[in-house]
Amino acid sequence: MHAVMGHHDSFQRAIMAFTCVYSRALWGAETPLVRVEVHLSGGLPQFNLVGLPEAEVRESRDRVRAALNHCGFGFPLQRVTVNLAPAELPKHSSRYDLPIAIGILAAFNHLPHALLENWEFAGELGLNGDLCAIHGALPMAVAVAQAGHWLMVARASAPEAVHGYPAGVYGATHLREVWDHLTSRSLLPLVHLEPQDRAAVIMPEIDLAQIRGQSQAKRVLEIAAGGRHHLLLVGPPGVGKSLLARCLPGICTPMTGTEALALAAIRAAHRETIDPSLWRVRPFRHPHHSVTTAALMGGGHGTHLHPGEVSLAHGGTLHLDELGT
Repeated sequence: MHAVMGHHDSFQRAIMAFTCVYSRALWGAETPLVRVEVHLSGGLPQFNLVGLPEAEVRESRDRVRAALNHCGFGFPLQRVTVNLAPAELPKHSSRYDLPIAIGILAAFNHLPHALLENWEFAGELGLNGDLCAIHGALPMAVAVAQAGHWLMVARASAPEAVHGYPAGVYGATHLREVWDHLTSRSLLPLVHLEPQDRAAVIMPEIDLAQIRGQSQAKRVLEIAAGGRHHLLLVGPPGVGKSLLARCLPGICTPMTGTEALALAAIRAAHRETIDPSLWRVRPFRHPHHSVTTAALMGGGHGTHLHPGEVSLAHGGTLHLDELGT
């Protein structure tokens, strides 16, 4: 604790410094690289955030300031400018809290600049320094793996992220844990990919074996599931068309790793939290017959793109029951 309070004193010296920390934006199903540039200079104390931040990103200033003070680091009594580059890319979500805090600490030489070149950070900070989970950890981890960097996220996001990067994800619960790890005071363990528990596999809502009769329809259903074919069920009301369709998840094979990663990126754009134990289960989407075109096909613009039911059924089954009637 005494060492940390010493850092608080060094924050009061008026110096000029610059540092750059890496993170990722969530742009639809993609995760482009974002440079979090921190510049400290003399002058009246200010904390400016530029680079096309949206409202929830601008609120990072208060969260980061409170977290640094609560952890004992203090906050610099200087002009602090944070730029999220590239500026033409709109930034949303609170994922930039952690890289901004790390950048401020590094600008005062509390963290080694050279080490940060190999890291990417993402996580929301609580006012007491706790790290909270973010959306899109898995597609971000895939991009970080391709870049050859290490990834630091909240521990709550680590089980999801490790599926996209089995050999380079670290999870922390607090800002101090991140600082301790980067300064080698107390190292965090590398997050390992846990084997899927066979008992955790969700059983289908309706088992095809429980349906009596309809042998020809069941045979067609098995062929469609095995070959990933489209299927049209036609018949009068009450003969079991919808019941048979709801049996499809139980006879479909699990998704491959590539398919699961693609679906995870789509779900991240929909801001869904991914259950790591079920991430290879094929989706079954059953929209209401009165679904709107936007809900079915997706829409939006910029960073607010949202996939529709067609995209969310990627790799699985889209059940359109009585659609358009």
